[in-house]
Amino acid sequence: MKEIIATDTAPGAVGPYSQATRSGDLVFCSGQIGIDPVTGALAEGVEAQAERVLENLAAVLDAAGATLDDVLKTTVYLASIEDFKTVNGVYARFFTKNQPARAAFAVNALPLGALVEIEAVARVG
Repeated sequence: MKEIIATDTAPGAVGPYSQATRSGDLVFCSGQIGIDPVTGALAEGVEAQAERVLENLAAVLDAAGATLDDVLKTTVYLASIEDFKTVNGVYARFFTKNQPARAAFAVNALPLGALVEIEAVARVG
């Protein structure tokens, strides 16, 4: 059984997909980019976008009954591998203990000109 997770405390999907889905105790979060859910504006600069991405991800997880501490795996997409160190620094502030498994790599482009996108899988409870 699949449950659709949606919250207005994170930006809505920019395409035909859900913010997250839940099946049993697993939550699959779609990639988040650095859009402010109130203004709809993309944060300026890679550090601000990374912070907003992780705040958005936390909001989606909260709607599913989970937290960043429940994340098992993330995938980090970067518009430029040169931003890896900066994004890694922000990431470390949000995942302070029991860090999840992770993949991180550069891609050709991200939606809406974003500089970073992060998706996650978490276990609830």
